[in-house]
Amino acid sequence: MTIEVLRIGQRVVRDDRVTTHVALVSRAFGASKIYMNEINPEIKETLAKVNKTWGSSFEIEYIQSWRALLKSKKIEGVKIVHLTMYGQNINSVQSKIAKEKKILIVVGAEKVPRDVYENSDYNVAVGNQPHSEISALAIVLDRIQNGKQFESKFENARLTIIPTEKGKQVVPDNT
Repeated sequence: MTIEVLRIGQRVVRDDRVTTHVALVSRAFGASKIYMNEINPEIKETLAKVNKTWGSSFEIEYIQSWRALLKSKKIEGVKIVHLTMYGQNINSVQSKIAKEKKILIVVGAEKVPRDVYENSDYNVAVGNQPHSEISALAIVLDRIQNGKQFESKFENARLTIIPTEKGKQVVPDNT
């Protein structure tokens, strides 16, 4: 499965940290790329540093028009998964989404325009209450991959964390 994420909008200053965390969760939970149309350039620098230290070829791509991206992805046969508290519960659709070959997950920063709902193949809710888009993204990515994303090894890592019951063990990656 190929997973990409589209972050729509950003409330200047307020959302820098949230958008950074959306990108970090995307990377750590198995997405290969995130598209953004409004962003502080420091977010790209942060992710480049994370990739360099912890490995990965995760990309951030700036786009002019998220509508054009959605249209081109639909033409390519990519399934659009929009995260919204108004959608179908993840429990009802996770097995269907998990069978898709290519998906683009749309994560809004503010009120998402109606055409996103109308053009999505799946409007998905993690509960039907207000909550963080970061948590929704993490839960959806975990559910559709059944936790397998955590078995992946990130390529070109300088450091690797060795899981331990207590304490911290970080070693240089020599593979």
